Amino acid sequence: LKVVRFIVLLCVSDLTSAQIRYSIPEEQERGAFVGNIAEDLGLNSPKLSARKCRLVSQDGKQYFGINMENGILFVNERVDREQLCGESSTCSLSFEVRIENPSETHRVEIEISDINDNPPGFPKSELALEIAEVTAPGTRFPLESAHDPDVGMNTVNNYQLSSNEHFSLKVQTRSSGNKIVELLLEKPLDREHQSTFHLMLTAFDGGSPKRSGTVEIIISVGDINDNAPVFDREVYRTDLSENAPKGTLVIKVNADDSDQGTNADLTYSFSKHASRQVRELFSLDPETGEIRVQGPLDFEKSNIYELDVQAVDHGAPTMAGHSSVLVRLTDVNDNSPEIQLTSVSSTVGEEATPGTVIAVISVTDLDSGKNGEVHCQIPRNVPFQLQKSPENNYKLVTSDRLDREKVDRYNVNILAWDSGSPPLSTNKTIEVSVSDINDNAPRFDQSSYTAYVMENNAPGDSILSVTALDPDLDQNSHVSYSILENPIQDMTSFPYVSVDSKSGNIYALRSFDYERLKHFQIQVQARDSGSPSLSSSAAVNVIILDQNDNAPAVVSPVTRNGSATVGPVPQSAPAGYLVTKVMATDADSGQNARLSYQLRKATDPSLFTVGLQSGEIRLVRNILDTDAPKESLVILIKDNGQPRFSATVTIGFSIVANVTGNDFKHSNFLKNSERFSDLNLYLIIIFGTTSFLFLLIIMMLVALKCHQDRSIGRGYDSGICCYSRKESREGFARRSTARESMHYPGMRESGAIPDAYNYRFCLSPESAKSDFLFLKSYNSTLPQSTLKITDTNPSLSSTATLLFSLLSNVTDILPEPSDLSNKRHYFSNLNLYAIVGLGSTSFIFLVTIILLVAIKCKQDRNISTVCCCLGQTISEDNFSRRSAPHQAVNYTGVGAEPYHYSICLSPESSKSEFLYLKPYTATLPYSDVSVNNTTCNVVIGWDSSCRCVPMRSRDVGGDLPPPPPQKAKANNRGTTQQSLRLRRGAIFREPDLAEFKVSH
Repeated sequence: LKVVRFIVLLCVSDLTSAQIRYSIPEEQERGAFVGNIAEDLGLNSPKLSARKCRLVSQDGKQYFGINMENGILFVNERVDREQLCGESSTCSLSFEVRIENPSETHRVEIEISDINDNPPGFPKSELALEIAEVTAPGTRFPLESAHDPDVGMNTVNNYQLSSNEHFSLKVQTRSSGNKIVELLLEKPLDREHQSTFHLMLTAFDGGSPKRSGTVEIIISVGDINDNAPVFDREVYRTDLSENAPKGTLVIKVNADDSDQGTNADLTYSFSKHASRQVRELFSLDPETGEIRVQGPLDFEKSNIYELDVQAVDHGAPTMAGHSSVLVRLTDVNDNSPEIQLTSVSSTVGEEATPGTVIAVISVTDLDSGKNGEVHCQIPRNVPFQLQKSPENNYKLVTSDRLDREKVDRYNVNILAWDSGSPPLSTNKTIEVSVSDINDNAPRFDQSSYTAYVMENNAPGDSILSVTALDPDLDQNSHVSYSILENPIQDMTSFPYVSVDSKSGNIYALRSFDYERLKHFQIQVQARDSGSPSLSSSAAVNVIILDQNDNAPAVVSPVTRNGSATVGPVPQSAPAGYLVTKVMATDADSGQNARLSYQLRKATDPSLFTVGLQSGEIRLVRNILDTDAPKESLVILIKDNGQPRFSATVTIGFSIVANVTGNDFKHSNFLKNSERFSDLNLYLIIIFGTTSFLFLLIIMMLVALKCHQDRSIGRGYDSGICCYSRKESREGFARRSTARESMHYPGMRESGAIPDAYNYRFCLSPESAKSDFLFLKSYNSTLPQSTLKITDTNPSLSSTATLLFSLLSNVTDILPEPSDLSNKRHYFSNLNLYAIVGLGSTSFIFLVTIILLVAIKCKQDRNISTVCCCLGQTISEDNFSRRSAPHQAVNYTGVGAEPYHYSICLSPESSKSEFLYLKPYTATLPYSDVSVNNTTCNVVIGWDSSCRCVPMRSRDVGGDLPPPPPQKAKANNRGTTQQSLRLRRGAIFREPDLAEFKVSH
């Protein structure tokens, strides 16, 4: 057979959609050519495979296939038109061509044309008729029509009866195109002449070549019953709802027979022309003629049915009357919309831009009219939307950015409903998974961490564990930890701690010492394994906790091999006398450094007591003659840590005989009136200069402010300077425009404003809340009036309303000054000037103080009385430069004057007080020292390290009695001085002066 095809390309508004129609005959061989889709759609054939081109049919059967290399559409399975479409006049197969990248949808409809592959056929091979001989010529006898599955020209086209003299055929064509054949009696029958007729009925189709089918008609000639039943209507018409239930009465037919008796008894039935479908859907009561619904009706399959009925009497021979019933079905909304999904992408990346196609959706409804109009929607709370395409096709696309960390999976419910009453709906859910990208950096559960580590820890101990979480997925969420380089005591942090890259545990790499390092900070970084990787960091503050790992150390008095010797105690010392004070320190902190002192052992424990917290050794009672001349105490010093550490020190001293004499004037040792006067002079000059500069700046600011007040064109005065009434009147004139005359109602036109109107108040400068200095009441009563100001030119004027308050005394009503002071705009400038002035004077003052300190320190290096030179061994040469010429002393005896201990206080102070006065050993009698010059005054100073520091003093003539002991109120820290008064001829033993030199 010659293949006929044609192509119709329908362009639609959507450039990605088109419809193609082909036509092929049925029963084509597999692989037969249908059309070239690539050429007809204008597509690139080699790219069909890459773009995932595929055919999608509704019933899932693939009658056709496509060659991905050349785009040719071919027959994939046998196509039998009669099997697909039955007796329908038109038959077509439709499917969609889906192409991706970009997504395109093309609808293809292939019309299956009929070929004459089926001959006509009759239901039976024989037809038996009984015709009474009295039947008049012209009577018609319906015959069963032949059936041909083909359509159009290939179906039954005509009938042919074998030649005879009595019968002929009458063929009628109905509106549906079916051929109805009837046997027409041409001549009267004579049973006696011929009782039986054998005729051959042949049915021919219109195909090429023609096909035919035959049936044998056997006619028996009968007698008697000569009236056929007649229906009251030739055609019955009725409407029926397609959802009519089984047993519903459709219509009742009625026929009459003119005969009598059994010849008039009628039986109703479907005629031989009724199709099998009619017999399945409807039933006809043979007695009553009622037609009822027997099977399910479907408007979508067929909306009209033609029922051929007959009424047959019981005569002999029987006679039948024929009629037809047209049943028209009305559509009801009995079909829900159907949703079909094609090109579904179940996974979409969270980086997908809005408009990305997720799925292509096709919605259909088998109903018609409003019942077949469908609508489709999805929920609004999802980041997707539907885009409608022609013929109820939709695209599901993204409408917003996706964030997998918030929602990693969406169940998009697609709801479709029709416009019927009531509307029917259906839904389908599309599951869309969001794939991950590395768009989140790891986040620590804390912005900063604090770890407490006990000192003396073992290297490798875990001190803290940090945790960072990454909301991403898989590799993007795998977090590794590291430590960022951060200097700790001029070193990197790497030698101190390390972090496990997987668990986040931080380990100490060394044993920490609280006394060297109390705390430090490191930065821990968390980095994911994404591409590109993201990171974040958190600060970890490591605080070292103190352990009691240091024992107390005695700092005063200075010990040697755990023992110390302090100055002698006078025998006359009263109870409570301060012998000495033990001072100790502990390198630990807190409770570990809290020290307590107690007397562990003593020569006479009843004589001494030790302050638990102060460490002061005091006498409990008066010293008796029976007490030992030398005492030794063992002091135990303990800290408050766990475990407790302690230290002991042995204190030795002697008890000497009573010392008498006047108080020693300590001011003579320290006071230097010359330098003291110079220092005061410097201070007076500097403070006078800065005060003068400050006063000068203030005066300049006041002058500047007054100048501003006079130059501002205001109708009031709120400046610093309070002007007189005369100045107020003149100022009022100067602050307005051209000199104008003022007119008051009820007064002279050229009269001046009385003085009483010009009183004002003085406020503090630049203040919006200043109070009045005073308020002067008015001399006369002045009501509210309008002040008119005019110039010499005509027709130009301005008005101002003045409101005055008349007060009886100053306590009546106080005006609000905020309006006056708020109008000044120079407060910021004044502040600027004040800040500049005060800053300059402060800078000068600071420079002066620095210079004074530098000069003072230089003097201190030259003068021993100001700075106690710690750790300096005084030689004979440098001592000589700070005093008069000296000579060595040859001595053979011992001195009789006591030593005097004092403390270095603030420089140039004459208010220093002694810590205490301790006489030297009582075995030193008065002796003379032979010298060549006059009596000299020797002063030897010891600092806290028991080194000798020379001190300047005045020469004193004569002998000085030893001063009595006295307590000092000054701090006991500092340099202790011993002064020795000598007479001529005093003799000293060499061992007593082994640690210092003597000069005069």
